[in-house]
Amino acid sequence: MTTSKKYERIAFVAGPSDEAQQALAQLVAAYGNLPSDKADVVVALGGDGLMLQTLHRHMRSGIPIYGMHRGTVGFLMNEFSHHSLIDRLEAAKLTVINPLLMRATDIHGKVHIHHAINEVSLFRQTHQAARLRILVDEHERMAELISDGIMVATPAGSTAYNLSAQGPILPINAALLALTPISPFRPRRWRGALLPNTAFVVFEVLESDKRPVAAVADHDEARDVQRVEIIADKTISIRMLFDPGHSLEERILSEQFGF
Repeated sequence: MTTSKKYERIAFVAGPSDEAQQALAQLVAAYGNLPSDKADVVVALGGDGLMLQTLHRHMRSGIPIYGMHRGTVGFLMNEFSHHSLIDRLEAAKLTVINPLLMRATDIHGKVHIHHAINEVSLFRQTHQAARLRILVDEHERMAELISDGIMVATPAGSTAYNLSAQGPILPINAALLALTPISPFRPRRWRGALLPNTAFVVFEVLESDKRPVAAVADHDEARDVQRVEIIADKTISIRMLFDPGHSLEERILSEQFGF
């Protein structure tokens, strides 16, 4: 009797590069290519940008996403090989993450709602620094931050922009969010905070007419914001697959000891 496998029906997506397109043609010839709504798994061929797009596209579907590196940055990707793909999928380890939900209100009263897998960031829009008030769970934690901006990063996103801004690396299974300032001027020595992933974070923009600020959830931007509310959306569970010994948890742990 033949035992059916969990991930026999595959949907492939690929980035526009020649490398990714060649891999796509090779894998489709070997394994076929189904629409994602009829597949057991989506295999993304490219870099972290494509992976992030794929995760957003299938955020609510519950279908597992397995990435193979055929792009520039591949932190979220497994190594590429066209051999024994179904066996690799069967052996892969599942990581489940929750995205952030951003609700940003601009100076005209329009509300912008977006999800972020990596981080929600606020940036100054002009040469003048942003002035921000920070509330956590409806308690004021900082009356005024003067900086180029600030971000809330998930564990999955802690090694991306958050790390470049000198934020902490978070283990993937940590029930934490990183609150990281971007080039803070005052308080000059403040390096941010670690928050529980249940925290309700609010940024209020002070002098929004004089010092305009944009809010960005991964790649979705709202400009001239006055108030930005952020919370982890526990109603959405994103499923990612990683090869054994090459899990996202292991990579994040290794990154903490890198130079």
